[in-house]
Amino acid sequence: MMKFKGVQVLMILIVLCFGLLYFFFLPCSNNAPMEEKQSPIHILILSSWRSGSSFTGQIFSQHPSVFYLMEPAWHVWVTMYQSSARVLHMAVRDLVRSVFLCDMSVFDAYMSSQKKKSDLFKWETSRALCSPPACDSFSRSDIITAGNCRTICGRYPFSKVEEACKTYSHVVIKEVRFFDLKVLYPLLIDPSLNLKIIHLVRDPRAVFRSRENTVADLTRDSNIVVGTQKAKGEMGPYNTMQEICKSHVEIYKAGSQAVPSFLQDRYLLVRYEDIVRDPLAKAAQMYQFAELHFTPELQKWVHNITHGKGQGTQAFDIGSRDAESVSQAWRTTLPFQKIEKVQDVCKDAMDLLGYRLVQSEEELKNMSLDLLFAQDSS
Repeated sequence: MMKFKGVQVLMILIVLCFGLLYFFFLPCSNNAPMEEKQSPIHILILSSWRSGSSFTGQIFSQHPSVFYLMEPAWHVWVTMYQSSARVLHMAVRDLVRSVFLCDMSVFDAYMSSQKKKSDLFKWETSRALCSPPACDSFSRSDIITAGNCRTICGRYPFSKVEEACKTYSHVVIKEVRFFDLKVLYPLLIDPSLNLKIIHLVRDPRAVFRSRENTVADLTRDSNIVVGTQKAKGEMGPYNTMQEICKSHVEIYKAGSQAVPSFLQDRYLLVRYEDIVRDPLAKAAQMYQFAELHFTPELQKWVHNITHGKGQGTQAFDIGSRDAESVSQAWRTTLPFQKIEKVQDVCKDAMDLLGYRLVQSEEELKNMSLDLLFAQDSS
């Protein structure tokens, strides 16, 4: 009898020991939900217009752990359109920092006091603003199209933006209005942020062709980038491309050459062409960088959105398309004379980022000639 009681006591002690060990190590677990909420991860998709950034943003927006906003600095540029892009860097940076911290009062300076959620630029492209608590019509796990969201979820108050933001483990912003990575250094060393940069680039010739198809949508932005006079006339589009390409060179060098310690493992270069060639692999790489799980539902969505029949001709259009075909369309639609001019103003960026120059009309039309070098090649 005594022996049996002794065994019982021993078993109780063992159970207590395991319980104490579990309690002791629980706060260190990467899966602890409280820690996730206390330390959100912030991702900035840094790109330029017509570079596939809206689509790349959707890869993150559709993730159920992500609060996403598309180009919130649009409001800064619309309000302060007479300034230059580089003068506006500080105001853009301050707005982005506030959004990362889910402090949406920053929009008070750029929107009316009677603002609604639907006054936010391209709010309907954010799945987080189309599901609870920002909208009760969809589930947080649903894949939600902008069209469906716009129709159903626009009536909610602006306060829902901040309320929703605070419930996510990841805050992702897609922005095209930074032209220098060093401007972001204060955010990268800010102890209240856990910021990582995804630098998305695209072949400048493809960007140029896409910009030609959406000139009216980009006029104000081009004026801010290079000034009203330089944006005019035959050379206007090339002046704008030159400034955009120059900024990509500056950002890439700052992110990958002589990198300061606070940038280590926090900068990722992604080429749009690599995404469309292998969407699942590139999405997986970006998710891993952002510390997100690539669910089977999202894998199916990424495959379907890149293997459709659309041609992606509308600005901000992120519907299903034949992504690889669209990425090469410039080779059959852009005159060689224009391509030469783009290559001239963007040669440094193309060399650095791995885009092969074409030297003749024959090379341009030879679709078997791969114009993309390996990513680790310069």
